[in-house]
Amino acid sequence: MRGVLLAGGSAARLRPLTKVTNKHLLPVYKKPMIYYPLETFIKAGIKDILIVTGGEHVGDFFRLLGSGKEWGARFSYEIQEGSEGTGAALLLAEDFARDEEFLVILGDNVIHEDIGKFVKQFRREKDRFDAKILVAKAKNPQKYGVVEFQSNKIINIVEKPRKPNSSYVNTGLWMFKPEVFTLLKKLKKSSRGEYEVTDVLSHYAKQGTLSFSALKSKWTDAGSFESLYAATVLMKKMEDRQRKKKK
Repeated sequence: MRGVLLAGGSAARLRPLTKVTNKHLLPVYKKPMIYYPLETFIKAGIKDILIVTGGEHVGDFFRLLGSGKEWGARFSYEIQEGSEGTGAALLLAEDFARDEEFLVILGDNVIHEDIGKFVKQFRREKDRFDAKILVAKAKNPQKYGVVEFQSNKIINIVEKPRKPNSSYVNTGLWMFKPEVFTLLKKLKKSSRGEYEVTDVLSHYAKQGTLSFSALKSKWTDAGSFESLYAATVLMKKMEDRQRKKKK
């Protein structure tokens, strides 16, 4: 399985920090934010990774990450022109995917869990499901894409609802078959003026071909000042806990 890391966007919620840099290069505790999703890929055994970002910052990413050799991996890069959303960014991965299943991670995801077991699950269930998402329980689900269930199946994903029907949210970790690109090409812009991967996930949910697993460990994104701070606190706690175990 291959990996696609989406690290574009304007990150307006983090201005002025992102006025001169990409948000995924901002620090989360001791590391640049982008290190965490990359480590998630590596832990899961995925080492052929495409990084999709805006053209104005691709040089910064390459100076930081290079070819991936130091990670024991191989990094490729694609430039996303404009800010037309996650759907447009993911479509740039079509040639990279090469008719294989692939894992997508939004670049501001910060988790500590090894998701390799979920990757193996998707490989086993791919005859029945076209996609798989990882969900997490959130205290403030209305800030995210809320996952709606019926009989332990996902029936819909609603972006930032005023009154969430569930406390589980779409984390931005998705697994797809290559057929997803056919759907991405048919997407229409949302009310935000963007092509949304959430619309593809909702399509699969309504078809009954979207599976899910819930993360066991804590998860946060880092796309706002509050969540960036929460991610830093979370990673420090994790490091302190590991240090105590080693003593």
